[in-house]
Amino acid sequence: MWDPAVYQRFGTERSRPFADLTARIAADGPRGVVDLGCGDGELTLMLAERWPHARITGIDSSPEMIDKAVARGGRAEFQRGDLREWRPGPDTDVLVTNAALQWVPGHRDLLRAWAGALPAGAWIAMQVPGNFDAPSHRLLYELAARYGVRDVLRDAPVDGLTAYGELMLEAGATVDAWETTYLHLLPESAEHPVLRWMEGTALRPVKAALDENAWLSFRADLGRELAAAYPVAHRHVAFPFRRIFVVARTAAQ
Repeated sequence: MWDPAVYQRFGTERSRPFADLTARIAADGPRGVVDLGCGDGELTLMLAERWPHARITGIDSSPEMIDKAVARGGRAEFQRGDLREWRPGPDTDVLVTNAALQWVPGHRDLLRAWAGALPAGAWIAMQVPGNFDAPSHRLLYELAARYGVRDVLRDAPVDGLTAYGELMLEAGATVDAWETTYLHLLPESAEHPVLRWMEGTALRPVKAALDENAWLSFRADLGRELAAAYPVAHRHVAFPFRRIFVVARTAAQ
């Protein structure tokens, strides 16, 4: 279960990649804009502001996130749905998926299918985290193995930058792809800020797999290890976070 409040603990840091991604979409007057994995809808509404005449749709598998998105109001339609089952309509001129595909097994095949089904000259903009070899995740994997829940965490859930670029080229699209490592300077807090960050995303499968006592023990153990890997300096914790971006445009007819 996704918790919108926990996810939004670091809303400013999480929203910046979305802004950097969508700034590279050069669509002029799109008919339909779809945000796949829209979360609580806050960022989707930025798309509605940018393209005021487009039909804006946000889709997410989490009922908690969709409820929060609907409650926001605004000029967008929000639907609960599985990204693996979504197909573009004939007027889908912009497809955005931000920090969502890492949760979707087989998303490489989905990207190929979407690129083939979108209208001519449509845009696909995707961003996924590329930090799965960072200390935070290495510690998570090691501790999950000790607790017997390593199998709930996927190995290599994303490809590298070149692989995604080549995938889009093979689909006949033009490609703009890049990587960015953001240095998040997280304020010191009673609980380690990287632990609080991970609770909103990466720790969800582990929490779901453990009973309450085991989860509290796991959380405490991980917090201690993260404190050693990411020490506090000047009342902040430096948390480098690599992300992978691809903006592609389907071939014009």
